Amino acid sequence: MPTALITGITGQDGAYLARRLLQDGYRVVGMARRSASGHAWRLDELGIRDQVELINGELLEQSNLLRVLKHTRPDEIYNLAALSFVGSSFEQPTFTLDANTVGVARLLEAFREQCPRARFYQASTSEMYGNPSTCPQNEETPHNPQSPYAIAKLAAHHLVRNYREAYGLHCVSGILFNHESPLRGREFVTRTITHGLAEIACGRRETVLLGNLAACRDWGFAGDYVDGMVRMLRADEPRDCVLATGEAHSVEDFAETAARAVGLELEWSGVGEGRRAVCRDSGRTIFQVDPQRYRPTDVNALRGDPALAREHLGWSHRVSLPELVEMMVNRDLQRMDGA
Repeated sequence: MPTALITGITGQDGAYLARRLLQDGYRVVGMARRSASGHAWRLDELGIRDQVELINGELLEQSNLLRVLKHTRPDEIYNLAALSFVGSSFEQPTFTLDANTVGVARLLEAFREQCPRARFYQASTSEMYGNPSTCPQNEETPHNPQSPYAIAKLAAHHLVRNYREAYGLHCVSGILFNHESPLRGREFVTRTITHGLAEIACGRRETVLLGNLAACRDWGFAGDYVDGMVRMLRADEPRDCVLATGEAHSVEDFAETAARAVGLELEWSGVGEGRRAVCRDSGRTIFQVDPQRYRPTDVNALRGDPALAREHLGWSHRVSLPELVEMMVNRDLQRMDGA
């Protein structure tokens, strides 16, 4: 039975990836910070918590990583652990760099020393492109990071490439565009929208506050994207690939689609910080811009080109944006009912 080690297993991608690897017949070991190990609700929702081995691990401590790899002897390593919320990186820039860049360097060194024949996957991000000059973005598009999070991830991306070229290690980085699911954290705008609408539908809230409604993203389903991670890692030739749908939608589009999923028809008015949406039937304000939710610097639009992933991996997304939004809204409504 092959062994896979997933760092950050308690996160959205970690949970879906663990389920996928268990279906493939893998022994799955999940590394999580001690403070995060008690937050394994995503594994519970997928019904797999008792099938994975959870161990305490910390990207900030080199000796800890060496012990984890020596103990588990993984065939595949998926590094998904990171400070993953872009907004928080502006408030914690040095911690973001330590966790998302230096932590990756520590893990790569432990990988090189303890299990160099294993395969290593690093979670890169479309945020590295920032506000790009070309659209759509592919593996050759120049980077222009606009946040401490993106800067840290870009440095880690180059570290992985360097270890691949310098030491002949089988390591790859997946440049994933935004991918969402019912397991997304509520601090992210997509779950802010779907959870807020579920509360409105149940009479527990009046209005959902949002930031930049004009920001456009290429949104896909996280369950599709973990399949791309696995394909990327297991390919004979290690290559970094973009995983994306090739379509871009604004935050306002996402909010509109989610509102329809709970039976609300909206009318939008105003511009910029004065933009808001009211329910056509009741006149209630459903969405309203909160200037406090704007970032110091923002990324206006991202849309990925997954051509290489189709050619090299045989991968493409399956779940459309309307299907994704409906999935998320329905699950949040079920949670309101205690299901």
